[in-house]
Amino acid sequence: MHRWSQVFIPTLREAPTDAEVASHRLLLRAGYIRQLGAGIYSYLFLGNRAINKIVAIIRDEMDTIGQEFHLPALNPREVWEASGRWAAMGDNMFRLKDRKGADLCLAMTHEEVMTTIARSELRSYKQLPQIWYQIQTKFRDEPRPKSGLLRIRQFLMKDAYSFDIDEAGLDESYAKHDRVYRNIFTRCGLDFISVDADSGAMGGSASQEFMVYTDAGEDLIANSASGYAANVEKATSKLPAVEDLAPTGDGSPELILTPGKGAIADICEFLSILPSQDIKCVAFMGTPAPPPLQAGTSRVIQAPPFRPVVAFLRGDHQVNENKLNTVAGTADLRPMTPEELELHIGGPAGYLGPVGIPEVMTQGSLNGLNSGKSLDKLKGVSRENPAEGLKTIVIMDLGLEGRTNLVAGANKLDYHFRNITPTRDFKPTLVADIRSVNEGEPDPIAGNPLRLGKAVEIGHIFKLGRKYTTSMGASVLNRDGKETTPTMGSYGIGIERILTAAIESSAAKFVAQNAADPKASQTSSESFALPPSIAPFQVVVTITNVREPSLLAAGEKIALELDQAGFDVLLDDRDERAGVKFKDADLIGVPFRIAIGKRLAEGNVELLNRLTNQTGDIPVAETVQHLTAALASLTTHI
Repeated sequence: MHRWSQVFIPTLREAPTDAEVASHRLLLRAGYIRQLGAGIYSYLFLGNRAINKIVAIIRDEMDTIGQEFHLPALNPREVWEASGRWAAMGDNMFRLKDRKGADLCLAMTHEEVMTTIARSELRSYKQLPQIWYQIQTKFRDEPRPKSGLLRIRQFLMKDAYSFDIDEAGLDESYAKHDRVYRNIFTRCGLDFISVDADSGAMGGSASQEFMVYTDAGEDLIANSASGYAANVEKATSKLPAVEDLAPTGDGSPELILTPGKGAIADICEFLSILPSQDIKCVAFMGTPAPPPLQAGTSRVIQAPPFRPVVAFLRGDHQVNENKLNTVAGTADLRPMTPEELELHIGGPAGYLGPVGIPEVMTQGSLNGLNSGKSLDKLKGVSRENPAEGLKTIVIMDLGLEGRTNLVAGANKLDYHFRNITPTRDFKPTLVADIRSVNEGEPDPIAGNPLRLGKAVEIGHIFKLGRKYTTSMGASVLNRDGKETTPTMGSYGIGIERILTAAIESSAAKFVAQNAADPKASQTSSESFALPPSIAPFQVVVTITNVREPSLLAAGEKIALELDQAGFDVLLDDRDERAGVKFKDADLIGVPFRIAIGKRLAEGNVELLNRLTNQTGDIPVAETVQHLTAALASLTTHI
């Protein structure tokens, strides 16, 4: 049992003006955190208690499948160069030098360090599988820290890594983490959803994100009644059939004058066509994704300084840059300049099209480039100047496949083509899904409408495969006594994100509750109630007037009985007005409140369940039983 009069809970009447989202405002007002610098926070008494409860749940579940390590946050450059990520992480990585001038970094994640241990210690398939995890501080030099604990530069993370002899073993390790993650988030009281996701800088063949819907989220996810769910970076949909235009003339490409009609809306109005009957061109210069290392070495194969990447899709669709990066083998995209448009496509903005692009890269060359094949072996690329002669990567969206007689820019000012039929009139490097899905489109499972919503990512699991074990030279002897490369998985949970997601969800419910029935609500819309499993305290016992001996004695007795029954109890024994105490109790997110007041004369106290917004009088002698039953009722629904 803790006494409010003796602990440090610096609540605020008003939130700082720079607090953008509900969780940020409430964490500050409730005295959970204080800001030290941009994206750098101190966790005070309540915040640290909540974080420690989350960590305990994670550790309890992870210990059922893995072994806990603790790795250094300070890493030498060589470890990250061995995987190729020293350069790939760019400005997101904190870098420093020691007094001898050696390069070091503050780790953002620990694939490299774990693989170094595996490379040194694992010798035989008999030692596999292995699942190693840690709960540790990570660092990321966020360019724009914001939203309180949602996007910060120093954060807590549970990261785990699996090593298996083959893909079947990796599948099993991945499934174990999927099960454990669901247990963790359920025990933390979160209403979560799992979605297919892009592996991003982590690499690998498959990944899955665990998300919580909230307007404070920076991710957009798509799901449907069919059970389909995916991050929009990877989401797909079925496209209903659309009508093609009738051919004109003999059906071959026909050049037509379209003066001043460079925008899609203008050309559609001018020709009386639909945007779905037009071919949109989006042109980029792409920074190459880091090519793989040669096995067993730390030598990075030279990559060209840029790649021209041109996307063609329906006029009513938007390009998904994440999907485009994946298929083009690029890490970042920027729009082409007018000079680059002329060089790589041969036309001006507004009139760009797929017919007649000077040099289009073949799919085989693109595959070779992405696999790290030497540039001098790629046709049209000069050893002296890798960028010179590098052909344009042309990606056609799947939405154009099978279409006929479309309208497209003619790469000539004030002119378009009619009768463009993809693959007949132009040959793309490859055809792929590169568009963003839209609200209401049919899902790919049963055709139910997609719902798009903002969400916060709380966990992410990856099938890394052999990316790191190959580049860093980790191997074991298989059953036949031959060297083989283990396959890996990587699995992360953001500790602070569990706390913030829970607060965002709760705060949104209180806002909706107050909007629906302001008079009936027992709490302020600017408050929250955490699930008992992660709340700093499960119950606050509020003595409405500590100057009345009977109330003080009853409060002390009830708090002690609850403490002895195993509850985390905060006794509010401050000499403050009852209204101040009630507001503070609401503000700090404790799910249950027992008020010791005038009803004590009748042998009753008031029990408020803030998670259900239900309140009622209960006999003093039955306080423990009632709270136990209320907690059990909540637990059965988690």
